[in-house]
Amino acid sequence: MASDSADLVSLFISIGLSEQKAKETLKNEALSSALKEAVIQVTDTPGLRSSRAAGIRTIKLRAEQRLCILYSFALLTRIISLSLSLSAALDCVKSHPVDPISVEEFERQCGVGVVVSPEQIEDTVEAIISKHKELLMKERYRFNMGLLMGEARSQLKWADGKIIKNEVDMQVLHLLGPKTEADLEKKPKAPKQKAAAENEKVEAADGDVKLEGKSLMQQLRGEAMKFHKTGENYKTEGYVVTPNTMRLLREHLELTGGQVRTRFPPEPNGILHIGHAKAINFNFGYAKANNGICFLRYDDTNPEKEEEKYFTGIRDMVEWLGYKPYAVTHASDYFQQLYDWAVELIRRSHAYVCHQRVEEIKGHNPPPSPWRDRPTEESLLLFEGMRKGKFAEGEVTLRMKLVMEDGKMDPVAYRIKYTPHHRTGDTWCIYPTYDYTHCLCDSIEHITHSLCTKEFQARRSSYFWLCNALDVYCPVQWEYGRLNLTYTVVSKRKIVKLVETGAVRDWDDPRLFTLTALRRRGFPAEAINNFCARVGVTVAQTTVEPHLLEACVREVLNDSAPRVMAVLEPLRVTITNFPAPQQMEVKVPDFPADESRGSHSVHFSSTVFIEQADFREVTEKGYKRLTPDQPVGLRHAGYVISVQKVIKDPSGKVVELQVSCARADSREKPKAFIQWVSNPLRCEVRLYERLFLHKNPEDPSEVPGGFLSDISPNSLQLIEDAMVDRSVAGAKVFDQFQFERVGYFSVDPDSTESKLVFNRTVTLKEDPGKI
Repeated sequence: MASDSADLVSLFISIGLSEQKAKETLKNEALSSALKEAVIQVTDTPGLRSSRAAGIRTIKLRAEQRLCILYSFALLTRIISLSLSLSAALDCVKSHPVDPISVEEFERQCGVGVVVSPEQIEDTVEAIISKHKELLMKERYRFNMGLLMGEARSQLKWADGKIIKNEVDMQVLHLLGPKTEADLEKKPKAPKQKAAAENEKVEAADGDVKLEGKSLMQQLRGEAMKFHKTGENYKTEGYVVTPNTMRLLREHLELTGGQVRTRFPPEPNGILHIGHAKAINFNFGYAKANNGICFLRYDDTNPEKEEEKYFTGIRDMVEWLGYKPYAVTHASDYFQQLYDWAVELIRRSHAYVCHQRVEEIKGHNPPPSPWRDRPTEESLLLFEGMRKGKFAEGEVTLRMKLVMEDGKMDPVAYRIKYTPHHRTGDTWCIYPTYDYTHCLCDSIEHITHSLCTKEFQARRSSYFWLCNALDVYCPVQWEYGRLNLTYTVVSKRKIVKLVETGAVRDWDDPRLFTLTALRRRGFPAEAINNFCARVGVTVAQTTVEPHLLEACVREVLNDSAPRVMAVLEPLRVTITNFPAPQQMEVKVPDFPADESRGSHSVHFSSTVFIEQADFREVTEKGYKRLTPDQPVGLRHAGYVISVQKVIKDPSGKVVELQVSCARADSREKPKAFIQWVSNPLRCEVRLYERLFLHKNPEDPSEVPGGFLSDISPNSLQLIEDAMVDRSVAGAKVFDQFQFERVGYFSVDPDSTESKLVFNRTVTLKEDPGKI
């Protein structure tokens, strides 16, 4: 054995591997065996090393062996001398998953036989430099030379890059001469445009929001998104090719016309949360960016937990985020087809009926099923008995014969549940599992890109296996990292506990991060989509803090929420020398930075109300608002008030101020202008803070007592008698405003005709203490 190993190491070294790499290769028995066979076939094929013989045409091996032959072919013949050619060769092999590979096609794609002469290189570079000569002469060596190289490489695909670079350098030197001291100075940065500096949002031609110069989908996808083209599923790493694959893909292309198809497949047993927003944006956004379609498909295979309100709530949130499904489908739409395929799976000896209990097959190393090899006819009869209700719940299951990527053996395909289904009633008493249903529903709907979060990676092998076991079209599953936020929980089970214990009111409590809660709090859908775009899509799991989402909310509301004046803790102020016999009307711009966007009028009378915090009896360093010896301006009114008298109740609390007023342009400018209201509407205001005290309330090392022990006592403050100007009297539920100097607020559904209720969406700044 030791001698055989030494011989293999020597063989691998002879084709160019280092000794260390040769020994590493030896550890992989399948790879080393394939590589050995490849080298032997290449070296034993007459004439193959000295000519471009059709050796590849006659070699029919597994994918790993074919790649090894390609590698050996390249090393031994030196025909493929460039890394670019080798890359093209690999692409050629991937593009022809079914043997034989045409040697003519292989050579054409690899550039075999193509000779690029020095004269061709010289002429091509000269033409490119001539094209850019004017700017080159102007910028000299500050010019982006990479542009010249890029154009030359694209026109001289099979030329040696080093030779191209030498030619470019030589011709540039001939044109410009040696570098001067001025050439060595750093190139000054171009001044940023104001719009770019302020990171303004603009609408693209197709309605896609742009941020920081990139469209939402460009940011969402990221540079890592290198998906296969429709119909080229087999080019994806790990995709399994069978003798029927190419026929099924041709049929798939005929049916879809090469259209990108995605799906968003939620379970209708709870409300969507912020993590789902990422999935919605990714699935719908990727389809939209590629002129494709996206299905909203309810994974309704568990009748025990499904309710109508969840079906309705999920669709509402998808549409609220701005997406319209191509079609709304249900896994239950395909129950008969799924059942028929299960019967076929048994007939092909890929599934069996098992009597092990659920508790027996749980865990990492459950015992193998003693019924795995039972006769096919017996499993068919038993499965029919399951269908007819002859067994109790948990007594039997249908299991598939495969080992998943995480080592789980023979996952369950069907189980018994005597619960009426939301849509099919009592028609079925057996229901398919996710492992069985998902890939087959994707196949039925001809999904091209099945986008799943990372925890489903262990199911990828079963996804491919099941489609191929039934000889049906097999889509490609691709996994990405979940989006998690700190200071919250999103688990359905845990939110139910929060509701049951009274920590929150319901699923839409604004302290939660369900989408219904965020909408109720006043978060614009656009801000949530922008947040998902900025987080991006990566393979790694993403955990971010809420303030990043809140920053996106402020950006949108700053541009969309009209300004009004409100006081949360009112202090009565009487103007003793009010300059008119009755109240006046004051014009307040809806957006002070752009008064052309409209305005509204507010009453201004001898009695106004200001924030209690805007008055202090003693002037302190750094305090710029009203004191007995420090006047303050009233925003938008054009008047400055000065304290004449402070009135207190028996307990010593200040209850009223008597002041005098003067035109702002008739005296020295005050240090501050404060908001105020006169003849206002009384309203209720709810101020929300983080629900949990710690970043990770579910982490026992951080919160030993569990998440229910981590509830913040100050997560909600109710102000029942706040005041707001009457311009908001006709506001509707979810309308959004900026209360000047206070924050952004949204009208809550609890509002009535007699009293508005406002939720604070976010403060004006990340740190409320800076306001």
